[in-house]
Amino acid sequence: MPTATNAGHVKLLSLFVVASCLILAINFGLRSSMGFFMAPISAEFGYGREVFAFSLALQNLCWGLFQPFTGAFADRFGTFRTLVIGALLYALGIYITATTDSVWSLHTGAGILIGMGIAGTGFGVILPALARMVAPEKCAFALGLGTAAGSAGQLMVIPVAQAFISLYGWQTALLLMSGGALMMIILATTFRHVNEAETTAEEISPQPLKEALQEAGSHLHYWLLIAGFFVCGFQLAFITVHMPSFLSDQGFDSTVAVTSLSLIGLFNIFGCLLFGSWSGRYSKKKLLGIIYGLRAVVIALFMLLPISTTTVYLFSIATGFLWLATVPATSGLVAQMFGLRHMGTLYGIVFLNHQLGSFVGVWVGGYMFDQTGSYSSVWWAAAAIALLTAVIHIFIDERPVKRLRAGQAAAMG
Repeated sequence: MPTATNAGHVKLLSLFVVASCLILAINFGLRSSMGFFMAPISAEFGYGREVFAFSLALQNLCWGLFQPFTGAFADRFGTFRTLVIGALLYALGIYITATTDSVWSLHTGAGILIGMGIAGTGFGVILPALARMVAPEKCAFALGLGTAAGSAGQLMVIPVAQAFISLYGWQTALLLMSGGALMMIILATTFRHVNEAETTAEEISPQPLKEALQEAGSHLHYWLLIAGFFVCGFQLAFITVHMPSFLSDQGFDSTVAVTSLSLIGLFNIFGCLLFGSWSGRYSKKKLLGIIYGLRAVVIALFMLLPISTTTVYLFSIATGFLWLATVPATSGLVAQMFGLRHMGTLYGIVFLNHQLGSFVGVWVGGYMFDQTGSYSSVWWAAAAIALLTAVIHIFIDERPVKRLRAGQAAAMG
């Protein structure tokens, strides 16, 4: 692993961290703003909400399906190439969405291509690179910082996207966002000057990818971690996509929805930094259990209390604090249990199941609304599975696998 042996290297590493955070901010900010296009696109073409909801559900699914492959590609061929390809797909997907003239082109652009682009420029590619580049004692904080950057993107991009829609219409707004996605290519050039292959002897593993997959696949606690992240995806994607429509149905104007999601993004920054720091000092599985348990309580209170602007904003603050707080601990657990060598691939598989949950959350939200005229059943389902997930994490063994423990023992002996 590179060490700060001179001022030049420190400067390069700092630029690398800044570029990583900016890429995640753009990635997450553009994706989080897509929910605001549901109403205008549905009205333009006379679709029910389920059509665009399915496009965004497909986006989350493709994001997850391609995440293990982009992670493996980055592990093998480097982060720079992965980011360039991902940014091009992201921009193309937004462009096709802006020029759509059919349901299938909408699903292709907003669903498949944007999903692939997010996979190539998001957490599954950037976080493993950060974990490999920083010193071990700073790894947990770096993962939290990268996750917080995504939230900062949500905070910054959502108001801009909404303003673009109001000023120029949804099509022009999407074209401008497509150009914004291409900025990630410029930022990705930083990765060309960083040698990700330099690692300490402790982290070098001759383990082939096939054996790493077999090891993780036979590890019960890896599957428990996967189950928890499925629930995380269900909750986050449902709220991101359907919160604007839910609030509109309750009689609030669009500014309340913008403020709500912006508050989620703002307080998620604090949550990611805090839980990222804590995951370097405390049990990661216990932190995850606390996060999921608190989510269940917050959603239940939101449903039980009379809805008002105050309760919406309080819910957004509490939800934001817990929003992506799971990511540093979850990605950190993957590295802690299996090492860094194949982290991109193994975390990609965990994230795939996060996105399967996202697909279910987004699509079921639209389906249940069209069937019942209400989101209530989905809100309560989100609270129930969060509570179950908190219990699941009690049983996770977060120790490194036997292979790593044996290597550590040999190094100490």
